[in-house]
Amino acid sequence: MKETFQKLLNTYGATGREEKVADVIEEMIRPYVDEIHRDAMGNLIAVRHGQGKRILYAAHMDHIGFIVTDIDEKGFLRVHNVGGVRKLNSLNRHVVFENGVNGVFSSEADPDNSHLQDLSTAFIDIGAKDRADAEARVRIGDVAVYAPDFFELGSDMLAGPAMDNRAGCCVLIETLKALKQRTNEIIAVFTVQEEVGCRGAMAAAYAMNPDLGVALDVTLCGDTPGGPKIAVKAGEGPCVKIMDSSLVCSPKVVRLMEDAAQRAGVKAQREVLTAGGTDASRIQLTRGGVHAGVLSIACRYVHSACEAVSLSDMEGGVKLLTALSERNVD
Repeated sequence: MKETFQKLLNTYGATGREEKVADVIEEMIRPYVDEIHRDAMGNLIAVRHGQGKRILYAAHMDHIGFIVTDIDEKGFLRVHNVGGVRKLNSLNRHVVFENGVNGVFSSEADPDNSHLQDLSTAFIDIGAKDRADAEARVRIGDVAVYAPDFFELGSDMLAGPAMDNRAGCCVLIETLKALKQRTNEIIAVFTVQEEVGCRGAMAAAYAMNPDLGVALDVTLCGDTPGGPKIAVKAGEGPCVKIMDSSLVCSPKVVRLMEDAAQRAGVKAQREVLTAGGTDASRIQLTRGGVHAGVLSIACRYVHSACEAVSLSDMEGGVKLLTALSERNVD
């Protein structure tokens, strides 16, 4: 799993620019599915045929970033956020564009910290001599992301940018590899543009018309000093979401997931989040409504350049999803 994960994390895939991640995933999963295609949005949709219900799993490929809005006369790039970028988490961080151009995200001096969440004073320094030099390397509309920086924390934690949501993508890939029985029709969707409104999931769920949907994503941790006051800890197992600000999960799906965890011998945590949202919010509202839920991986320092997750939580997530996929769903 670690090799799969690292390859995903090292691949550029800003929101709206997910094609390279889709290329990597398609190569990984092709031997394990019966059909595979991409829709007009750019979602990668794979189907593994089965006799039972149509279960859709959705894991978003996109990564928050910084889109170039202007280039000044000295060659500094003015930028705006694509997704939930936090300026304080980003100051003086290494960023990289799709074409490989490196930069440093920084900001004009702000002595009273009055603009910590305001990107109007932010810029990216690519070492350009002037505007012409910068324009030869970067264009208006190009998007930078936190540069790949995969590293281990102790024996179980892995850290770096893009854990949100290459962790969910990795869990879904490894689940497809682990499946043996064909109890249900499995629709694996690697979605686009989740960070700007779960747009890819909306289109894919409408087209695929599932009986049940589960989003795979990261969630906040409550186990760090001064962290969110929630009962979620890294290393204590994958999380079964009960609700967040975007949806109340179907009690049916919660029961199915908790039963799958028990049958697989996986310790699972219950997650109640008072903010945030996932692709499940769009899946749930598709057509006449879909039973929907979320399998979450606890993540420290979400939406930063050093997000941290537990490998054992991800492995537990694979076991849970495999057990859910291979049972008869009423």
